[in-house]
Amino acid sequence: MALHAKLDAGTGFARPVSSSQAVFRCVMDALARPGSVQTITDGVNAPPLLVPATAAIALTLFDHDTPVWLGQRLEAETDIASWLRFQTGAPLTDDASIAAFALIHNGAALPDFESFALGTPEYPDRSATLVVQVDTFSEGPELILSGPGIRGTSSLHAGGLPSDFVERMKANRALFPRGVDLLMVCGHDVVALPRSTQVSAGKV
Repeated sequence: MALHAKLDAGTGFARPVSSSQAVFRCVMDALARPGSVQTITDGVNAPPLLVPATAAIALTLFDHDTPVWLGQRLEAETDIASWLRFQTGAPLTDDASIAAFALIHNGAALPDFESFALGTPEYPDRSATLVVQVDTFSEGPELILSGPGIRGTSSLHAGGLPSDFVERMKANRALFPRGVDLLMVCGHDVVALPRSTQVSAGKV
């Protein structure tokens, strides 16, 4: 996944440049330490249905070169499309397979990963990053994580994910270096699950 900070976020942030830089660092820390909960402290004026972390990530990472796909619930809210276009300049697409980013309102309704760009062996970075809103990072089934950025294994709880989430993540990992990357968000918090992360079920 190739990411760069967008420093002209407009009026979504009270301090666009410094806030974009801070959010970018937060996302990079999350990607470097998969499964760790990182908190975005900069405030953002977000439209309804977008939690603060989702809006902050959009303001920081989206631009005119990053097509964005909206899940059905978000697509139905025209204010969200207008906000994204005005604040980020990102084009919205109905074709998930060409989206650089996807916004998913409810993790339980997470679409199949195969719907999105998975990259190619020559250009694995040409894949989608899914920003997925979940219910909580303190409850829910335990996920055991391993892989780059994790010493041994780590544990994560995330509520509001599909029942077959572990199987989906295993299939995604099997595609490496192809595959999607996930940024799960709840409130002001973000947790990254890059395609390199191995996910297995923990204690029930």
